[in-house]
Amino acid sequence: MDLQELLFMFFGGLGIFLFGIKYLGDGLQKVAGDGLRDLLDRFTTNPLMGVLAGIFVTILLQTSTGTTVLTIGLVNAGFMTLKQAIGVIIGANIGTTVTAFIIGIKISAYALPIVALGTFFIFFFKNHKINNYGQVIFGFGALFLGLNFMGDGMKPLRDVQAFQDLTVSMSDNPLLGVLIGTIFTVIVQSSSAAIGMLQTLYGQGLMDLDAALPVLFGDNIGTTITAVLAAIGASIAAKRAALTHVIFNLIGTTIVLLLIIPFTILIEYIQASLGLNPEMTIAFAHGIFNVSNAIIQLPFVAVLAWIVVKLIPGQDTAIPYKTEHLDEQFIRQSPAIALGQGKKEVLRMADLAEKGLEEVSRFFNTHGKKHRELIPQYEDAINNLDKKITEYLVQISSHSLSDQDTKVHHTLLNTIRDLERIGDHMENIMELVEYQITNKVKFSESAITDLDEMFELTILTLRQAINSLDTDDIEEAKSVLEKEEKIDKMERDLRKKHIIRLNENRCTGSAGIIYVDIISNLERIGDHACNIAEEVIGEE
Repeated sequence: MDLQELLFMFFGGLGIFLFGIKYLGDGLQKVAGDGLRDLLDRFTTNPLMGVLAGIFVTILLQTSTGTTVLTIGLVNAGFMTLKQAIGVIIGANIGTTVTAFIIGIKISAYALPIVALGTFFIFFFKNHKINNYGQVIFGFGALFLGLNFMGDGMKPLRDVQAFQDLTVSMSDNPLLGVLIGTIFTVIVQSSSAAIGMLQTLYGQGLMDLDAALPVLFGDNIGTTITAVLAAIGASIAAKRAALTHVIFNLIGTTIVLLLIIPFTILIEYIQASLGLNPEMTIAFAHGIFNVSNAIIQLPFVAVLAWIVVKLIPGQDTAIPYKTEHLDEQFIRQSPAIALGQGKKEVLRMADLAEKGLEEVSRFFNTHGKKHRELIPQYEDAINNLDKKITEYLVQISSHSLSDQDTKVHHTLLNTIRDLERIGDHMENIMELVEYQITNKVKFSESAITDLDEMFELTILTLRQAINSLDTDDIEEAKSVLEKEEKIDKMERDLRKKHIIRLNENRCTGSAGIIYVDIISNLERIGDHACNIAEEVIGEE
C-alpha cells in the first residue's frame, strides 16, 4: 500500500467520521425535537442543574463544542448568565465522553450493515420520524466506518521509526503529548475525532498508555478553541464564557499532569480489573478525567466567574431578554398592580423594538457586522417577552378587573401583538439588506437618501407611539396617526420615484425589488405604531 493510498484512507476516514458525528447529532436533535435552547434556558437555574443540562444536550448534539457554542450564543443574546453558562460548559465536558464510550464498544466490524440499515430507513420510508431514526443509525454507522478507514491508514505507522521515537518522547515528556493533542484537535475542530483517533492508535498498539494519556488531556484543551472562535465579535459575557471553558480545561489538565503517575496507575488498575479493551480504557480515562475535573471545580464556579470578569473587564452589552417586572405574587395579591407591572414589561418590549429598528437603520447604512448580529438578538428578546407577557396577562384575566383595568388589559394584549410584528419586519429588512450585500446590489444616492428619511420618520413615529402608551397622552397618540399618514404618502411617493429611476436606467431591477420591499416593511411598521396609538386614543 503506497503513501498516497494511506493518506487518502486516513483523511477520507477522518472526513467520514466527522460527517458521521454531525449527521448523528443532527438526527438525535430531530428525534428529540426542537427546544434544546429552551432546555438550557429552563434547567440552568443553578450550576448543578446547568451541568446536567450540559451533559444531556451534549449527548444529543454529540459534540461538546456544539453545546459550548450554543451556550455562548445564549449568553451573547442575554438568555443566560455567566454562572449558568459555566455549569453548562462543565456538563458539556462530561457529555462528550459518551462518544468515546460508544467507540469503546468496538462494533466497528458491523459499520457497513449499520450504514445500510440507516440508508434503508431514510430512503424507503415516507414517515419523517422513521427518516430521523434512519439518520441517527446512518450517522452511527458512518462514525465506525470512518474509524475503520482511519485505523487502516495508520497501521503502517508501527514500522516508522520517527513515530516510534515520538511516542517514546511523549511517554518521557507528557507536555509534548498535551501539545500534540491540542494542535490536532484545533486542526480537526472536534475532540471526538481526535480522541477517536487516539483510541485507534492505542488499540493497534501504536502507543502505550503513558504516551496516550497526555494526548487525551491535550484534546480536551484543543476543543476549547472553537468556542473561542465563536466568541470573537460577540458580547463581553460571551467572551467570558469562552475564556471560562479554556481556564476550566487548563486547570483540569494541570491538576492531572501533576498527578500523572497515580492517574496512570488508576487507569491501568481499572483496565486490568474490568478487562477493558484498549479503546474502552481511553474512554474510561476520558470520563474519569472530566468527571473528576467537574467535581473539583464545580464548587468554585463563582471564583471562575470572578477571574474571567477580572481578565475581561467592561460592561456587558448583552440584550436582556428575560422579564424584569413580572411576578406572579402580584396576580394573587392585587391584579391591578400586576397589570401595572405588565405595562412596564410591555414598555420594555417596546423599547427593544425601537432599539432594534435603529440597529436595522444602521445596518442598512453601514453594512456593519456588529449591527447585523444585534438585530436577531433584539428579535429573539421581543419574541420571548411576547410569550412571557401574554402568559402573564392571560393569568391576570382570570381575576376580576375594573372596567378601566379591562381596557388597559385589552390595550396591552393588542400592543404586544403589534410589537412582535414590528420585530418580524425588522428581521425582514435585515434579510433584504443581507441579500443586497451578498449580491453586490447598488442603490442610487437618491434612493439611499429617501430610505434614510423614511427610516427616520418610522423610528420617530414608533418612539412617539411608545411614549403615548407610557404617558396615556391622547394628543401625542393623535400626532402618531398624522405621522403614519406621512409614512403612507412617503411609501407611495418613493414607489413612483423608483419607477422613474427604472425608466431612466438609474436603477437595476434587483435593486428595485429590494428597495420596494424595504419601504413596504417600513410602511407596515408605521401601521403597527398607528395601532398602538389608536389603542391609547381608544381609552379616552
